[in-house]
Amino acid sequence: MTQPTSSRSLALDTFRGMTVCFMIIVNSSLSVSFSQLQHSAWHGFTPTDLVFPSFLFAVGNAMTFAMKKFETMSQGAVIGKILKRTVIIFLIGYLIYWFPFFHIGDDGHWALNPISHTRILGVLERIALCYGIASLLIYYCSTRTVYVIAALLLIGYWVLLLLFPMPGMDPFSMTGNAGYRLDLWILGENHMYHGSENGSVAFDPEGILSTLPAIVNVIAGYYVGVFVSRKGKTYEGLTKLLLWGCGFLALAWFWNLVFPINKKIWTSSYVMLTVGIDIVLLSFLIYIIEMREKTKWTPFFAIFGKNTLFVYIVSELLMPILSLIPVGQGRNVGDAFADGILTIIPGPFGALLFAVLYMLICWSVGFFLDKKKIYIRV
Repeated sequence: MTQPTSSRSLALDTFRGMTVCFMIIVNSSLSVSFSQLQHSAWHGFTPTDLVFPSFLFAVGNAMTFAMKKFETMSQGAVIGKILKRTVIIFLIGYLIYWFPFFHIGDDGHWALNPISHTRILGVLERIALCYGIASLLIYYCSTRTVYVIAALLLIGYWVLLLLFPMPGMDPFSMTGNAGYRLDLWILGENHMYHGSENGSVAFDPEGILSTLPAIVNVIAGYYVGVFVSRKGKTYEGLTKLLLWGCGFLALAWFWNLVFPINKKIWTSSYVMLTVGIDIVLLSFLIYIIEMREKTKWTPFFAIFGKNTLFVYIVSELLMPILSLIPVGQGRNVGDAFADGILTIIPGPFGALLFAVLYMLICWSVGFFLDKKKIYIRV
């Protein structure tokens, strides 16, 4: 546990906090929620599809502070710190999917949830891998080299999908893309996500191959952070940022014509789109918060930004814990909470209220930690 340093950026904390806030709302949304709070069915884009890449972008942006600290450390210490953080975040993600570790069997006795059917990759695992790989690239390679590698990751991923689809199938379809083939071969169906197509298809939106373009979201976040720190929060700097953001958006539009924007296979056009939106949004926040000093509305989101990882973990574990607490026959606290809200306000508005209330519960955990000056880092 550490205390935040003066090098923290309120705009970055707010950006990261907004991302986590919306992520919790999206993850806790019920099946009857508004379409904007659901991921695009396949090709296309909804506001929900911006959440995860924005988190990766914020991870890269925050790395600008870490890299400055690395300058005073030995190479061994730096590599150890990067690898340690990568492994810890990955393991936390894996344990979340394995949680609650035990279940009641048909014989009425407790039994260990089989590791053979535990999902290996997921949100935190992708964050860990993207952070680790991006950090090593930035630490060891020149800026020019990292730019080249980022371009190769995006173009190379596109080429791989075109060259190695399932025979006779659309290379950009759920079960026809090369990433699906690779996941089946290395992970196997039992270790993949089963939430797609009502659980009938083992498909992992955080698969192995689609992690490659996701690394670019972190790299982009880092170099945007470097640009802001070097150029300062000036009108000239923000103008350049906005132009870059619009440039990425234009590139995404053109690339989408041949490589559709798709969150679930994390297409390269999707990376360009989300990076462009993130740059524009962060520029706006810097202008409002840092330059105009309009900060009265920021403390709520900054609470999430100061204990980002811990509050996200709380949000992922709290609902499964509530589902373990029985309330009457065949019901649990989580279901009773949701049913109670939908009884009062049925439909999408009730689902939104449920998600917002759940988010506020998680926020209260971050608020308590902030009041105690407790900031949990990995």
